Amino acid sequence: MYQYQAGDNNGAYPDAEADKNFSFDDQSIRKGFIRKVYLILMCQLLITFGFVSVFTFSKATQDWTMQHPSLFWIALAVLIVTMICMACCESVRRKTPINFIFLFLFTLAESFLLGIVAGQYQADEVLMAVGITAAVSLGLTLFALQTKYDFTMCGGVLVACLVVFIIFGIIAIFIPGKIIGLVYASLGALLFSVYLVYDTQLMLGGNHKYSISPEEYIFAALNLYLDIINIFMYILTIIGLARN
Repeated sequence: MYQYQAGDNNGAYPDAEADKNFSFDDQSIRKGFIRKVYLILMCQLLITFGFVSVFTFSKATQDWTMQHPSLFWIALAVLIVTMICMACCESVRRKTPINFIFLFLFTLAESFLLGIVAGQYQADEVLMAVGITAAVSLGLTLFALQTKYDFTMCGGVLVACLVVFIIFGIIAIFIPGKIIGLVYASLGALLFSVYLVYDTQLMLGGNHKYSISPEEYIFAALNLYLDIINIFMYILTIIGLARN
């Protein structure tokens, strides 16, 4: 899976330096921004888990996809191009309707690829992973809303952990085994759980040291979406390995 996290130069600003046209102290603007982000996020998740359901319960869809392997590479190319454009080009993220078009294409590509992966697991395993992911995401979001700890100051530490995690994943490719697979998946679920809290607090602003500009609703939704999708994938991997 691919993920991109908010950084100081990509939509996250110290509160004192936030976009002057939008005051995060204004409750109506903040609440409107949060509502927009979660509405976009819910639409993304509905599309994604709709794809997952089709691939999980339809053997014909799985067979058809296997007969057309080019679709995998097309989806992967669309995923990479749209993600890079949204992450690196401010005009793509902020200008309507191009930002919604890019996000929609990215979501479709990600959903298709995730559906292919989910189709390799049993239906009860996928349903269990969906339920656990929903519970974990809800719990972490509520924690991020009420905790006094400011996770927005942990961006550098999280990036360092992500680099170590990626290196560990590369090493794990050459050392196959159930134990190392479980360890890797468990660390991945933990890492992106912390990222979910971090990205949620970036979106909230308020008393947190760093926040995302209200114009970056596409970027905020993308971050939260990728956090949840990665949590789901690693939980599904854990369930699959534990049952084998």
